[in-house]
Order: sequence, then C-alpha cells, then structure tokens
Amino acid sequence: MTYFATMTDNFMSGWGGAEGRISKYVVECDTKEQADHIHSVARDERDEMNRVVAKSERPIYDAKTYQVSRKHWDDLGGMWKDGWQG
Repeated sequence: MTYFATMTDNFMSGWGGAEGRISKYVVECDTKEQADHIHSVARDERDEMNRVVAKSERPIYDAKTYQVSRKHWDDLGGMWKDGWQG
C-alpha cells in the first residue's frame, strides 16, 4: 500500500511557481512508518510547513488553487531522513 505525507509550504505559497496559489508538498511513501516519519519532521522541525497530514488516500488538488510539488521517499535526504530507524 502507498502512503502520503502532505503539507502546505507557507514559505513558497503565493510567489514564484505558486504565484496566486497555495504551495503543497506531497511525499509518496512505501510504508505508513515512512509517512509518519515525514509527518513528524514537518510538524516538529519545519516551521514553514503547516496542515501536515499522513494518509493512505492519494491527494488531489485543484491546479487553479494549488501548486503541488511531489517527491518520493527515495528522493529525500538530509533532515527529512535524519533519525530514521526503518
């Protein structure tokens, strides 16, 4: 099963590629534990992120309102994976 960690990036919202829209960051994960880890990092260590959710449903966003950046767990490094015990 695939899991997702989703969040609003307040720093990137409203300008650049997200001009006039809300910037969403979505991480696709292979396990619930990965999604929960990303959720914890975003909530506890990334002040610019809010509305952080870990879920099993694939998120769908209206392109008129949201600019979406999608990553896979395997593409991440640095603080996103620091402390990972998986």
